[in-house]
Amino acid sequence: MTQVLVLGAGKIGRMIARLLVDSGDFEVTVGDVDAVALDRVRQRTGAEVQRLDADSDESLCAAMHESDVVVSALGFRWNPGVARAALVAGVSYFDLTEDVATTLTVRELAAHARAGQVFVPQCGLAPGFVSIVARHLYDQFEEIDRVSLRAGVLPKFPDNRLRYNLTWSTDGLINEYCNPCPAIYEGRQIDLLPLEGLEHVAVDGMDYEAFNTSGGIGTLCETLDGRARDVAYRTIRYPGHRDLMSFLLTDLRLSGRRELLREVLEAAVPVTFQDVVITFCSVTGRRGGQFAELSDVRKVYGQTLAGERWSGVQITTAASVCTMIDLHRNGRLPARGFVRQEDVVLDEFLANRFGRYFAGGASK
Repeated sequence: MTQVLVLGAGKIGRMIARLLVDSGDFEVTVGDVDAVALDRVRQRTGAEVQRLDADSDESLCAAMHESDVVVSALGFRWNPGVARAALVAGVSYFDLTEDVATTLTVRELAAHARAGQVFVPQCGLAPGFVSIVARHLYDQFEEIDRVSLRAGVLPKFPDNRLRYNLTWSTDGLINEYCNPCPAIYEGRQIDLLPLEGLEHVAVDGMDYEAFNTSGGIGTLCETLDGRARDVAYRTIRYPGHRDLMSFLLTDLRLSGRRELLREVLEAAVPVTFQDVVITFCSVTGRRGGQFAELSDVRKVYGQTLAGERWSGVQITTAASVCTMIDLHRNGRLPARGFVRQEDVVLDEFLANRFGRYFAGGASK
């Protein structure tokens, strides 16, 4: 049995525990400071639980002592400390971060990994799954021109002016909307401005908008440096959302007052579990002697598992990181050090018992 320590007993941590416990191949302990959240996890998933302060390096190292894998489902600010503790403990590390600086720190730590110890950040939807899809697409081209990654988690029934509901970390959302956006433009690695690059896309007859946000591109700019003319990531939303967020962030200058922005959003924008996850990845280039385009489009909805209703973002995010853990367990990832999402083959991902949650959402 593989021993897994999941840090964070929130929506995503509980889903990770659910999937791993139900597989029968993992012994799972969930750590958090919130006793109520831990009790919920224990009752609903059967995982072991432990009161744990992620701000304490000593507590982190002690909790990892008998683990094979640690998964951080915490906010990005805790991940560097968790990764440092994992290095000391000799435990393989996985996270869901979209934060660029955090990933750079994890990569630096991974350079000192022991044999068999891997550091795999960005294991969520975007960054994460979309990079695996992108690799599957661009591998089919002799020459790559443009790689466009798009993803969004949207309410199925929007009924406010933003046409949006909170579905995951508010701090992570603000990070994406306010931080620079790494990209490749005309063959050069640059940073684009968030909320810019507005485009309109259609999926199954529905119109959406997409615009630059930070973090979703993962390590693809480095991977495709010198190989692609343009590479960019954009977040999908319902039309009109970008302009209203620009009013808040730019005109009211709340991008410089993130704590206030978080309070406003959490007080005014309700959470929903009735969501739809959309990924829309496309690549253009020379293929078979022609200038051509290939796209991969998926929609994933929430569903009931083990008698409990789970949102689309819970399922896709947890399934992504659980797939990476399972691939590592089965020797299908690089054996040591830093692992990029695009190191994974899409067909292997989708064939996995956890990755299969993405397979049914593909648009033909």
